[in-house]
Amino acid sequence: MGKISPVSAKYIVHANIQIEGVIDKPDVIGAIFGQTEGLLGADLELRELQRSGRIGRIDVEINTRTGKSEGEIIVPSSLDKAETAIIAAAIETIQRIGPCNARVRTEKIEDVRVSKRNYVVERAKELLKVLTDSVLPDSQEITDEVAHSVRMMEIKEYGKDRLPAGPAIEESDEVIVVEGRADVLNLLKHGIKNAIGMNGTNMPPSIKDLAAKKVVTLFVDGDRGGDLIIREVTANADIDYVIKAPDGKEVEEITKKEIHKALRGRIAVEQAKMDIGGNGNGKVEEERKQREIKRVARPANSFVSKLPKDKVDNFKKMLDDLIGTRGAYVLDDGMNILGKVPVSELQDNLRSLRNVHAIVFDGVINRDLVSAAEKSGVSFLVGMSSRIRPSDTRIGILTNSDF
Repeated sequence: MGKISPVSAKYIVHANIQIEGVIDKPDVIGAIFGQTEGLLGADLELRELQRSGRIGRIDVEINTRTGKSEGEIIVPSSLDKAETAIIAAAIETIQRIGPCNARVRTEKIEDVRVSKRNYVVERAKELLKVLTDSVLPDSQEITDEVAHSVRMMEIKEYGKDRLPAGPAIEESDEVIVVEGRADVLNLLKHGIKNAIGMNGTNMPPSIKDLAAKKVVTLFVDGDRGGDLIIREVTANADIDYVIKAPDGKEVEEITKKEIHKALRGRIAVEQAKMDIGGNGNGKVEEERKQREIKRVARPANSFVSKLPKDKVDNFKKMLDDLIGTRGAYVLDDGMNILGKVPVSELQDNLRSLRNVHAIVFDGVINRDLVSAAEKSGVSFLVGMSSRIRPSDTRIGILTNSDF
């Protein structure tokens, strides 16, 4: 007899058989061919269908228990859907097998293609999981390596001490001093390009020179070692602000969100010294007075409370977005962003811009910028800090501390 390969069968008929007596497998197969012969016409004669390969090998499984038999009949078919259903119904006409009464009931007609599709889906899931577990991590490693190489290309050496520093260290009005090269790289990774590393805990001359002419923020690890560095550095250089990483974490390992949160929470150096018990020499108050002479004393900015709350909130949100970017938002009187420019190009752009209502930027408000803003009719300057008293200009000046 012809056989149908499981590959070519489209449907499989599953039928249940119950027999009132003990019979063998060949008896069931014989009854199937014998009792359906001539029932469906020449075109659907089971023997002819099997010879031509349109019906496969009929399989029967029989179990006998307490004088009765039951089992399953399996019929593979490459006929179409309707013809297969007819064959399945014809099998149910068998009522006797030998001397025994029998009952045949088709349980289901299985669409082999659906089963294959289900197999394909499940197998594809397994293969995708293997691909994800084994291949994609390699791709991620390549991405990380390339990104690391780019950051390594951006890092430069600064001063005679050849300290590791970001590319914006010279042009920035503010700098962030960290402990080492790994800290600088982590800040670079998250877009902060004005950081410089001390390469240890001792104070390099280059850091002293920077502190004398720029606003300097010291960013240390969140441990006891960080406190020791604060004491060492603030005793030997004119530091303005201090930041500590979250407790127990190092600057080189913290996330972008943690970095920005830390930058927003920076404190004045005098407060930092008091928090760690002074500088050990009883000079905190004296240094505070000297620092006040160096900086322009800035009274409380009372006009902030007169501004609409939504406007103040917008200024604060934009300023937070710009932390570490060295960028500036140029706004119209509807608080719409007209453009974003680098802080280093801000004054040049102001000369050619008109109808600018406000500028929010990641930097220090100084006299040159205020003069350029006054000439351009700007109403507000919003920066990280300011060297100008609000009373010295008609422009509304806001800084991070006002929020």
